[in-house]
Amino acid sequence: MNGPSFFQRTLKRPTSCEGVGLHSGVRVGLRLLPAPADHGIVFIRTDLPGKPSIPARADFVVSTALATTLGRHNARVGTVEHLISALSGLGLDNVRIELDGPEVPIMDGSAAPFTDLIIEAGIREQDQAKSFLVIRRTVTVRDGDKVATLAPAKKLKVDCTIDFKHPLISDQTYSLEFQESTYAKEISRARTFGFAKDVEKLQANGLARGGSLKNAIVVDEFSVLNPEGLRFPDEFVRHKLLDALGDVALMGRPVLGHLTVYKSGHALNHKLVMKVLSDPLNYEVVRARARDVEQLDLVFNDLAAVLAPHAA
Repeated sequence: MNGPSFFQRTLKRPTSCEGVGLHSGVRVGLRLLPAPADHGIVFIRTDLPGKPSIPARADFVVSTALATTLGRHNARVGTVEHLISALSGLGLDNVRIELDGPEVPIMDGSAAPFTDLIIEAGIREQDQAKSFLVIRRTVTVRDGDKVATLAPAKKLKVDCTIDFKHPLISDQTYSLEFQESTYAKEISRARTFGFAKDVEKLQANGLARGGSLKNAIVVDEFSVLNPEGLRFPDEFVRHKLLDALGDVALMGRPVLGHLTVYKSGHALNHKLVMKVLSDPLNYEVVRARARDVEQLDLVFNDLAAVLAPHAA
């Protein structure tokens, strides 16, 4: 899975897990199933009448408060970013996601449990060529000193910086030139995090009901409260990068561009995605030509040479 694939991908076989929702505290069962070409990533709420579906696309985002939530009609699915990040990180295009509750299970607070499930189930390449969303013009959004930018590039690159003015979480930066193997090893294992004082307030207000040291890094004023410590010295910024990849993946296609996020979160990430999509001059949807798809030894830097304009 190290090299680029120009074919669409789905799972070889179904896989499943269950766990608690971070904010709802509800125990939820989740199934990932293969889907046909051009199906996309779609959530199905099997516990609701009619089993409503919600495509994993930015125009179905209904909330970015503390997590990214998708909604359609009266159905919602919360905290989708870690699962979407894992699917995008492993290059999957078409998956049916069934769940019997309102929120994707938080698992251990990272994307690794989902990445492991996908790898265990296997990845199958499909006959149809991938479509890519190629950034053509630099787009920037701001909120105070927070900034998020997507600029043209021949591959997906990410620069992520955080600064929480905290002894353990100040001025961390992580840069990534996207490869699936790099995502699995260096990004997927980074866990979500929070401050002890904030967790207490959230739980008092009926949020973070499923949160614990088993599914999040919790820090007080000076130290990490988790007995096992950190998985990476800079696990905090790696997780913010993981989140950003999940939010940007809601564009609905693999993105070719340079993403820079500075102190950004779900709300600003979503604002960036929507601003890019609001003007067709900002991007171009392209599909790999069938005759070139077979030549997968082409280096990724030459990807533009094997892409042809394709109507969205």
